[in-house]
Amino acid sequence: MRKELLVGDVFRNAARAAPHRLAAALGDRSLTFAQVDGRANQWARALSGIGVKPGAVVPVWSAINLNLVVVFAALAKLGAVFAPVSAALSAAEVADLLTVARPAVVLADEERVGLLDAPTLALAHVDARARREPDGDTGPCGRSETDPHVVFFTSGSTGRPKGAVLSHRVNVLRTHPGALPEPRGAMVCPYPLIHMGAWTIALQQWQARDRVVFLERAEAAAICEAVGRHRATRINCVPAVWRRVLEHQRGGGVDLESVRFADTGTSVTPIELLEEIASAVPQAQLRVFYGSTEAGSVAVLEHADFRRKPGSCGVPGPLAEVRVADDGELWVRGPLLFDGYLGDEEATGEALVDGWYRTGDLAEIDGEGYLSIIGRARDVIRTGGETVSPLEVEAALAAHPAIADLAVVGVPDPEWGEIVCVAVVVAPGHSPPGVSDLRRHCAGRLAAFKQPRRVAVVEEIPRTSTTAQVQRRLLVERLS
Repeated sequence: MRKELLVGDVFRNAARAAPHRLAAALGDRSLTFAQVDGRANQWARALSGIGVKPGAVVPVWSAINLNLVVVFAALAKLGAVFAPVSAALSAAEVADLLTVARPAVVLADEERVGLLDAPTLALAHVDARARREPDGDTGPCGRSETDPHVVFFTSGSTGRPKGAVLSHRVNVLRTHPGALPEPRGAMVCPYPLIHMGAWTIALQQWQARDRVVFLERAEAAAICEAVGRHRATRINCVPAVWRRVLEHQRGGGVDLESVRFADTGTSVTPIELLEEIASAVPQAQLRVFYGSTEAGSVAVLEHADFRRKPGSCGVPGPLAEVRVADDGELWVRGPLLFDGYLGDEEATGEALVDGWYRTGDLAEIDGEGYLSIIGRARDVIRTGGETVSPLEVEAALAAHPAIADLAVVGVPDPEWGEIVCVAVVVAPGHSPPGVSDLRRHCAGRLAAFKQPRRVAVVEEIPRTSTTAQVQRRLLVERLS
């Protein structure tokens, strides 16, 4: 009989091979692989005893703590579905997610118990019950590798919450280190534990039987302290967080000499930022990743290419097949794709077509096979019959000395349909730039129809909390 690829077995095997090695750390707390596996067995029995059945979706609404690692492993062993919920969401927002998940029970930390009109159990209560259970092996982990393992919630382009479903097989394949895992060293993960990136990083480390270091907040000082304390060899930050880390490092006294891999992605990474990272951690290999919750890791730009291919996100990975459709949208297929959106056949049908995932990203592939993301299919600006990519305009304006941060959107206009509007955060010591100034700055780099026709000065650019991506729809609402 063929061996199933089950996430619960990752913990069982690691506990057998390296029981006393650290698996996860958060501040002064840590768990070994034996502790994670043993406590997960106890939690699986406790959750089963309170009625959580295989296949059940279990939302977990909590601030970050190491119990989430145990819950993650326990639900995998039980065959139930882990569905992390952001602690930053209001009770009303969580209630919207529950209409998608339809759970029998919600797990929450003490601060959030009682806020929902749904059956809710405190994590501390389940933990106390679990500690009375035996910690012996629970037997076969889960049911089938094609069963759901995790649901990650997204807002969706319509604002309606969607739950991206990932199977056990997909998560094992996305994070497998190969037949003979090599020593990795500790990895610092500043992503919150509601984010696919956090759990992908964690599973990569756990399959390689090494530690992941979580943080309560993605603050530069905490990141640098964690790197130094654990002599971390790997770190993955979105561009906005890397900027804060570099600024903190320039303040002095920061030791990043142990870092061997400095990763980034999720949004456009300017060559200037990559050069700064390369100078700050000259001993490290830089890598820029492109992917999504739905598709996993699609492409990577390796260190050797970041100067030669500025703006590219590299070549597709070995398990990703890509193509650019006639309208410029990137489509992806392969064994790493998600299974669809929980209980939403319409959204699933729009995203998955004949085995291909429609990313919603506009892309180009050059003659060497390198992929570049040039915009969003649903974020493009249509002005006077022409199509403009916001990312292209942002790249042209990024080096303007009066701009500390910016985002480009299309705002309604009776004559042009939409006009190109740039929202800017003014750099300290500078006056707000005007339209004519910015158009001169773009001259020779952008066609006239792509250049800004409006400038809006804002205090900050609205971005998503987990990946720092521009919330363009929200910005348009504010500026219209």
